[in-house]
Amino acid sequence: MACPVQFIWRALRTVGLVLFYYVFSIGITFYNKWLTQDFHFPLFMTLVHLVVIFCLSTITRCAMQLWTGKPRVTIGWKDYFYKVAPTALASALDIGLSNWSFLFITISLYTMTKSSAVLFILFFSLIFKLEEPNPFLILVVLLISVGLFMFTLKSTQFNLEGFIMVLLASFIGGIRWTLTQLLMQKAELGLQNPVDTMYHLQPIMFLGLLPLFIYNEGLNLTKSDELFHPKEYSTLVPILLSLAGGGLLAFGLGFSEFLLVSRTSSLTLSIAGIFKEVCTLLLAVEFMKDKMSAVNWLGFVVCLSGISLHVGLKTYYNKGNTSLRQQPGKDSSDLELPLIAQHEYDEEEEDGDKDEEHEICH
Repeated sequence: MACPVQFIWRALRTVGLVLFYYVFSIGITFYNKWLTQDFHFPLFMTLVHLVVIFCLSTITRCAMQLWTGKPRVTIGWKDYFYKVAPTALASALDIGLSNWSFLFITISLYTMTKSSAVLFILFFSLIFKLEEPNPFLILVVLLISVGLFMFTLKSTQFNLEGFIMVLLASFIGGIRWTLTQLLMQKAELGLQNPVDTMYHLQPIMFLGLLPLFIYNEGLNLTKSDELFHPKEYSTLVPILLSLAGGGLLAFGLGFSEFLLVSRTSSLTLSIAGIFKEVCTLLLAVEFMKDKMSAVNWLGFVVCLSGISLHVGLKTYYNKGNTSLRQQPGKDSSDLELPLIAQHEYDEEEEDGDKDEEHEICH
């Protein structure tokens, strides 16, 4: 029988990792909304974030290499342009449009509309055969769609332009996360670690978003007082630090997701994501003065029910497929790896926990 102290330790560690993830996930949403209220160049802000993430991921890779003594993975040019570039371009458009929408819509409408990404992820997962079709998916789609409709139907702060931007970002996000899963599951690429993935994605993301920035914001930015014509140069440093702060949050978000999944499970991340949406909406109503009617809240509950059903179904079917993925006799190149090599962490953690349990209980 397992020691109660061990269960308490695991529970406290999980809660700590979830809270660490919430700080970056919820924080970057409110931070970007706050920044775009005064700095009306969200695409330039996103480009700065990409540069910061690339620099931090490079430093992290170097630190990991020094710590382990093993070289980090580097992708060849052919694989980089044919396999990494599509994922990077989809990621750039998803993030760019999401940040752009903050100029027009509230955090509550953004959070709710962004939740519809599950629909598009399901759609593209079926196309790429990452999901097995089943009748319950129809119910998932209906619940999320009806919930989104109810939320926007009676919204007093609805903005069509911003809504279309987020909806388009959610659609591209479906492509993005499907391609990301395919990218990280290819064992021969060696991109199971998100730090390596972020390092390889950022340059193409920057180049992919740059033309859109030049077309929409380039000329206006050069005429702006914030960066190129400041009244006092002492005000320039706080703006640059504010822009870099979003990049730190974005990198922290990716890193906190990695810690949460590697030390718990992808199911924990999915459940934490559901409660994160609730926390985000409550905080938006309390601190950002977002207005939500009873119909809006009901639509949000219906949408969350669909997302929760989807999480439950994925957990059920993944358990059934685990034994199939681990059958002997299959070539290693055909194996589908999870987003993070969870089984390796679980084995190491289980051995460590057994030793720890023996040490604590005896």
